[in-house]
Amino acid sequence: MRFTWRRQYTGPVGLVAFDWAGTIVDFGCRAPAMAFVELFAREEVAVTIEQARGPMGIGKREHIQALLAMPEIAAAWQERHGAPATVTDVDRLYEAFAPIQVHAALDHARLIPGVLEVQEWLRARDVSIATNSGYFQAVMDALVPAAREQGFEADSNVCATDVSEARPAPWMLVVNMLETGVYPAAAVVKVGDTVPDIEEALNAGAWAVAVIESGNELGLGAEELAATPRPALAARIDAAHDKLARAGAHFVIPTIADLPAVIEQIDERLAHGERP
Repeated sequence: MRFTWRRQYTGPVGLVAFDWAGTIVDFGCRAPAMAFVELFAREEVAVTIEQARGPMGIGKREHIQALLAMPEIAAAWQERHGAPATVTDVDRLYEAFAPIQVHAALDHARLIPGVLEVQEWLRARDVSIATNSGYFQAVMDALVPAAREQGFEADSNVCATDVSEARPAPWMLVVNMLETGVYPAAAVVKVGDTVPDIEEALNAGAWAVAVIESGNELGLGAEELAATPRPALAARIDAAHDKLARAGAHFVIPTIADLPAVIEQIDERLAHGERP
């Protein structure tokens, strides 16, 4: 008889890495979407909030490229500018986008309810805390101090411009692991509100947890969420849940406040030899 022995990590979760907009700040993930709408409005090209949300989670330069590749936006751009968008146009838009995004991010930098309580819970269990984002450095330079003033501070903060390739590639999460000294990937949980967040975690070999109510898929501010009729809201929540689950999220939770219960479940699964 032949046996193959496999080493298993059976320890607890050692690192939780959070996305920013829609996960720990900016309930409804409003700042990125509104910034893209304003950017294209300055070019006299109409982009809807729904279109702007489509590629959410990837790097912002790549997001601009993805929007320009949408048939309706590409046609509107050609009609307004007389030619398809070029790499030079992308570079110009990305440069113009920076101050718009910084301003919008600061306007929506309020912590999402439950974040500080989750941070306290993780610290009590000696779990490292990290963040990563499709935002670029100028936004992070503004957001990190704004969050710190409200009581949130991570051990590692990584943004899209810190790595050669942002989400869905795993590199930002890998840098979070490097900076916090936490490994293997089975000991890492990534929490976000978009499909690229989930793909980043899976590509790194980590656990993926998706948040619905504060995130990009619903796209509702806290007051809008509370005012939306329950039947309509339930249908939107179900659709968001299905999309994020199909993308491969190990857990899909309503709010960030539901994360501790999930971490406990992951710890239990790890103790029994399960992997992400």
